[in-house]
Amino acid sequence: MLRREDCLIRGIEEQDLDLVLRWRNSERIRTHMYTDHLISPAEHRSWFERVKQGNGPICKIFEHKGIPLGVVNFTQIDRNHHRCQWGFYIGESDAPKGSGSAMGYLSLQFAFEEINLNKVCAEVFAFNSVSLGYHKKLGFVEEGRFLQHVFKNGVYEDIVVLAAFQKNWRDLNKQLEKLCFEMGEYSDRD
Repeated sequence: MLRREDCLIRGIEEQDLDLVLRWRNSERIRTHMYTDHLISPAEHRSWFERVKQGNGPICKIFEHKGIPLGVVNFTQIDRNHHRCQWGFYIGESDAPKGSGSAMGYLSLQFAFEEINLNKVCAEVFAFNSVSLGYHKKLGFVEEGRFLQHVFKNGVYEDIVVLAAFQKNWRDLNKQLEKLCFEMGEYSDRD
């Protein structure tokens, strides 16, 4: 389990691009993405330019002890209805245990407390039981399914639609923080 003070999310920067492209193009990551082709450097640069403009998607890098380990993206940000889609991955296959939970917690904290969203939406392949469990651990609730929604590897796959809500975040925040981080006086390891 990671310590809260050793973790942060920060905006993506120019020097992160090669690392993020390597992560995104890894088979381990692409397998669980809607868009699973190898992303070219030009396509990656175009995406980064849209992020830099500041009026579209928001991309954050998750770091542990100053080492980049993962990415979270907030897309389809609707400022009128205070909702967005999110996507994420831990890029480093040898990231410390608990990195995904820490990144998820910090990302939801950003979404609900800093940009004041009401709802964070997720779409997960029905076959991805790890991601479904992860979302539920973070307080997401299943809203439904898109049946045969994505054609992947010659098969139409179902997508599970989930959401986390600001109201639930306020109720679960401290409990989730304890679940996701070693909390000093709260730690079983002290």
